[in-house]
Amino acid sequence: MAREHHFAASVVWTGAAQGPTSNNEAYSRAFRAEVEGKPPIEGSADPAFRGDPSRYNPEDLLVVSLSACHMLSYLYLCASAGIEVVAYEDRATGTMALKDRKMRFVDVLLAPRVTIASGDREKALALHEQAHEACFIASSVNFPVRHEAVVEHQG
Repeated sequence: MAREHHFAASVVWTGAAQGPTSNNEAYSRAFRAEVEGKPPIEGSADPAFRGDPSRYNPEDLLVVSLSACHMLSYLYLCASAGIEVVAYEDRATGTMALKDRKMRFVDVLLAPRVTIASGDREKALALHEQAHEACFIASSVNFPVRHEAVVEHQG
């Protein structure tokens, strides 16, 4: 595996079309994020910060990134261990709070529900810890990323 991987994105403030930043209450927080060759993401600030609730916000995307990274690491580990996963769903939640006089994430809880067709259920459950250790995104943040997984056999 290569020692470095590079990622590039473009973020454009599309809210400028509704007017300048003349005061904190009036300007739009809308933005578009693009990665070459992929569909754009229409975003905004969280509604608590005067954003559009119908758009993704950076906080949503961070929680999604942590959840998706854990899932992809987990599926790889299960495939390597001969555990057949037939369904995976996560209801991840993140908590932001004032810490050290800054608003920041203080915790993310992943709650994956996994269904396996074959393989050892206890091993499948234990692989969540390995997935956590393997997740690049979880290794990159300075707050706890916890998981409370449930694994069930199909049928």
